[in-house]
Amino acid sequence: MAQDGTDLIPEPSERDHVRGSLNAPVILTEYGDFECPYCGDAYRVLEAMRAKYRERLALVFRHYPLEMHPHAEAAAEAAEEAARAGKFWEMYDQLYRHQKALTGADLAAYGEAIGVPGEKITSAIEQRSHRARIERDQRSGDESGVEGTPALYLNGFAYDGEVSVEALEEAIERALSAGRAR
Repeated sequence: MAQDGTDLIPEPSERDHVRGSLNAPVILTEYGDFECPYCGDAYRVLEAMRAKYRERLALVFRHYPLEMHPHAEAAAEAAEEAARAGKFWEMYDQLYRHQKALTGADLAAYGEAIGVPGEKITSAIEQRSHRARIERDQRSGDESGVEGTPALYLNGFAYDGEVSVEALEEAIERALSAGRAR
């Protein structure tokens, strides 16, 4: 959830986690929390949008772990450690598919499942190795008006509609028709 009238700050770039091309006509940026049940619901919707729009849609993910979710920060650390091995999106999928099981042992097992040694995941969580990256994403979310998760932005503008296949499809179609102003 983002405040009405807010724009995404900063604009998506190569420093972000991008699934697809930043040259796609529609860029959908999500501020998410791996433990948030609403983000889990949004994950399924975003996967449907990705399957439908393919190269016309790029997904960008930024961390916004909420304090109310005790495993969210550790899950973000695990995702960033996987990113270090070039496996961010594989871990992202694991975390959302198994978001009710995010203990340290679970996170290490998900790392192993995607080819990242579990001890590296555990060490990153314990040392908070990626704290600066996660906090940078959170500051960006704060500057962009994020009030909760998931917070979605279409081509840099806050999306405040329902996070359903039908509603998001309609918004993406409008964005495709309008073209991308950059």
